[in-house]
Amino acid sequence: MKTIFAAAITETVAQLCIQANTHLPPDIAAALDRRRREEPWPLAQKTLDLLWDNMELAGEARLPICQDTGMACVFVELGQDVHIEGDFEEAIHAGVRAGYEQGYLRKSIVSDPLRRVNTGDNTPASITVHLVPGDACTITVAPKGFGSENMSRLAMLKPSDGAEGVKAFVLETVRLAGPNPCPPIVLGVGIGGSFDKVAYLAKKALLRPIDQRHSDPYYAALEQELLRSINETGIGPQGFGGETTCLGLSIETAPTHVAGLPVAVNVSCHVTRRATARL
Repeated sequence: MKTIFAAAITETVAQLCIQANTHLPPDIAAALDRRRREEPWPLAQKTLDLLWDNMELAGEARLPICQDTGMACVFVELGQDVHIEGDFEEAIHAGVRAGYEQGYLRKSIVSDPLRRVNTGDNTPASITVHLVPGDACTITVAPKGFGSENMSRLAMLKPSDGAEGVKAFVLETVRLAGPNPCPPIVLGVGIGGSFDKVAYLAKKALLRPIDQRHSDPYYAALEQELLRSINETGIGPQGFGGETTCLGLSIETAPTHVAGLPVAVNVSCHVTRRATARL
């Protein structure tokens, strides 16, 4: 049995909040760099260059890449042989509170969805915990801005809609979003499960590096087909046209009921942030 103290969790989460908000993951940065070099439309290429310059300056100065530093979505893989000394969830909230204060990150969370009073410290975080074998605790902080989150959609399709129905829904979501989520976008697509599970799958898909294809060749091919189709829409960076509407698309699936075909699309902008640490 391994003991992890709550204070260590708090410190780790605080640093991950700052890291995620000031440095893009290597896979996202590499995709942005590649697309700005390959984009043939001059206005789109210039826009991508500006996004690249902003990313580099943010990293050098340890400043937020985007002014919307997001809701702190915290994903934890907790080993079954780990004992947490202290209040686990409060340790995460305390880490978010400290990270957003130390990093001078914008606080965007309101305590009630209708009465809209800001909590002042970007808590509470959205926490998802999975128990896994072993004696480690892996924490991923993925701040999610709502300019893109608001463009996300979920549908309960009929089984007869099949793959074509899923593809049509994903493309419709992108077209309806247009320039609103600050493209180039990154998409997480969930297929299967239940109404609540499919939304989680779409969010989980954004945690996978976009240069890693699905382990099932069928879904890997579907990811690539959808990515090509989205980039053929011509929306382009910030909606200015071109061939770079989407940097990457990942699909996660789960078994579902014989009578259903749930599908969810979690839209993210090019500032798709995540940082991970293992305790």
